[in-house]
Amino acid sequence: MHTGRAPTRAVLTAELGVTRATAGAVAAELEALGLIRVDARPGAAAGSQGRPSHRLAVAEDGPVALAAQVHADGFRAALVGLGGRIVATAPGRETVDADPAKVLGSVVEAGAELLRTTGRRCVGAGLAVPSAVAEPDGLALNPLHVAWPAGAPVRRIFAERVREAGITGPAFAGNDVNLAALAEHRHGAGRGARDLLCVASGHRGVGGALVLDGRLHTGSSGLALEVGHLPVNPGGRPCHCGSRGCLDVETDPLALLVEAGRAPGPEVSLLQQADDLLRTRYAEPAVRAAAHTLIDRLGLGLAGLVNLLNPDRIILGGLHRTLLETDPDRLRAVVADRSLWGQSGGVPILACTLDHNSLVGAAELAWQPVLDDPLGALR
Repeated sequence: MHTGRAPTRAVLTAELGVTRATAGAVAAELEALGLIRVDARPGAAAGSQGRPSHRLAVAEDGPVALAAQVHADGFRAALVGLGGRIVATAPGRETVDADPAKVLGSVVEAGAELLRTTGRRCVGAGLAVPSAVAEPDGLALNPLHVAWPAGAPVRRIFAERVREAGITGPAFAGNDVNLAALAEHRHGAGRGARDLLCVASGHRGVGGALVLDGRLHTGSSGLALEVGHLPVNPGGRPCHCGSRGCLDVETDPLALLVEAGRAPGPEVSLLQQADDLLRTRYAEPAVRAAAHTLIDRLGLGLAGLVNLLNPDRIILGGLHRTLLETDPDRLRAVVADRSLWGQSGGVPILACTLDHNSLVGAAELAWQPVLDDPLGALR
């Protein structure tokens, strides 16, 4: 139901491999919990043959998860229902304090206000941050673009603020691109992929994530796929990691603005400035040349990842999505020319499709206990 694979009770029966009576009992339990709605009378889907079946739908007024995201240019809170549907969102804030406790308190309060306004039941809370989150303690290992101290205990702080706000349910935290990949795999451009590679440049820097055999791969301690520190331009810009020419500093919004000779302004986020430049000024030679430079470097990095990981699909987010949309043939050609597997048939490269996919992914963390055991989580 959550991923849209069971629109009717007949499909649910087939997906679960159970009897019609068991599927009916499952649907009735989920409806009693306020998670789904079951049509009172069976109906045939348009163009279908066979016995009519009761239609199933996620309850529009059902419980929600509180989702929070912090990035280099601000933070935002939202309420997300089953199916990855954003029910309500608070206006984005533009100031990220160097003290993680302060900003996390602010974003949780914004979420608590949404809950008070909507009157929705909350199943838990999830947080997306622009840093690798080390397990098992939930530490922000390298929050390079938000000026937090390395190793900040973001999960513990977030959980404390959630409890102080009177919000029930467990609290979780994860890397923003990991969570974007999770959301896209369940609800967006990654649906149906078995081995999915996601690479994205948000407001600053570059992140990556990998879904293997349908499950998010985070490595032994949550630090897998730090693709931002893959070198693509030897002797290039110095990177925060101590190396030079990494994807993180060669293909993010600031790199595009600098490459095009544009001074970043304070009015809007760097990501919006870079996106606007590509969409409105691409015909200008300096902007086109800058875009080609970033596309070539991004393609080189993707080709290396294809050689290592052999994904069956690549999805791009943030500025990388805009670069793909700007010149898809050039990017795909670079990846195909520089990767063994690309030369033998190519890997589909697609744009992420969800708005606020990191927020939706943060909500997925909070929804997971309910997906695993609805009765136990909501009774």
